[in-house]
Amino acid sequence: MTIQGTGTARPAGRPRSEKAERAIIEATLDLIAEGMGVSELSIEAIASRAGVGKTTIYRRWSSKEDLVVDALATLKAPLPPLAGVSVRDDLITLLDAMRAESGNRRGRCVMNIAMSEADRHPRLTERFVQRAVEPRRRALREVLERGVASGELRPDLDVTLAMAILSGTMMWQSKWGPADGLPEDLAERVVDVALAGMAPPAG
Repeated sequence: MTIQGTGTARPAGRPRSEKAERAIIEATLDLIAEGMGVSELSIEAIASRAGVGKTTIYRRWSSKEDLVVDALATLKAPLPPLAGVSVRDDLITLLDAMRAESGNRRGRCVMNIAMSEADRHPRLTERFVQRAVEPRRRALREVLERGVASGELRPDLDVTLAMAILSGTMMWQSKWGPADGLPEDLAERVVDVALAGMAPPAG
C-alpha cells in the first residue's frame, strides 16, 4: 500500500538476488552430493562454496533445515499436466515424470543421502514430504479414484495399495534399474501390467 503525501514509496526490504539464491541452492546440493551429511552441512560451508556471505543466506532462510528443504525440492520437477482423458494415459504421465527425475544422477545421490538421515532429521523429512512428495501422491490418488468412479478400474480397488504398487515399482527401478538409464517405455509397461490387475471383471 502506498502512503499518500510521502512521495515515492521505498520498496520494503532489499530485493533478493536470484543469482545468489541459485548459487546457494546449487552449493547446498553439491555438498550433499559429494557426501556431506545433513548433520555435517554448515551455513559456513555453503556460503564459501556459493561465494556469498552468511548474512545473504540468513536473509532468505532462517535455518539450515529450511535451506535443505528448498534445495531438495528443486530436484522435483513441477507436476506434469494431466489430460484427464483416460486413467491409463494419466498414470503413464505421472510415472514417466518419476522416470525422468531418476535420470538426474546428482538428484538420485542427494535424495539417497538425505532420506538415509530421515531418523536423525524427522522434521526436515516431514517438511520435504509435505512440499515435494505429497502433491504427487495426491495426484496419483485422484487419478485412481477417478478411475474407480468412471468404471475404468474395479470398484473394490484398494487405492492405497495400488498407489504403492505403481510408485514403489518406479522407485525400485530408479534405484536398482539399468545403470545407463531407464527405458523410455518403462512407465507405459508398468502401468499396463498394474492395470491388468486393477481392471473391472469382464462381462
